[in-house]
Amino acid sequence: MPKHLVISTSGNPDSNSRRMGQAAFAHLQKQKIDCDWIDIREMQLPLCDADQCYGMPGSKRLSAAIKDADGILIAAPVYNYDVAAATKNMIELTGSAWQDKIVGFLCAAGAMGSYMSVMAYANSLMLDFRCVIIPRFVFATGDAFDGDNIKDEKIVRRIATLADELVRFTSALRS
Repeated sequence: MPKHLVISTSGNPDSNSRRMGQAAFAHLQKQKIDCDWIDIREMQLPLCDADQCYGMPGSKRLSAAIKDADGILIAAPVYNYDVAAATKNMIELTGSAWQDKIVGFLCAAGAMGSYMSVMAYANSLMLDFRCVIIPRFVFATGDAFDGDNIKDEKIVRRIATLADELVRFTSALRS
């Protein structure tokens, strides 16, 4: 049976991308899907220095969780027309743990102009680690949220659809 993981990569305690990740995780739990949640904000991850960072406890825990998962949803903020640096750092710290994973993206940004920002990360995961990228992702701006709630029903439905697609892809490709 495939194992799934949702990772929040925002350092902001009031993160909309985290809210999206939590919604996807809750949807998977409701469906009784084997899924874990990781919030890298709670892991004390080092900056990747291509040396000692890989042996640090947070890096080891994160690498193990990614390695154990078949399918992963990354919930990431978009800053300055690019996915947040913490997301890239996470990928650099965990490297080959990403090999052959199925990956989907949930992104929150200030404006719609950066909706393609996830493509550099998708390409890197696809080419470097042979990940299968789910060809749909969820992108939302602040207008979709009201405090801790996602008020845009279209975004809520898209999050559920992406979570369902993660399960469908992992089930099909891991059988």
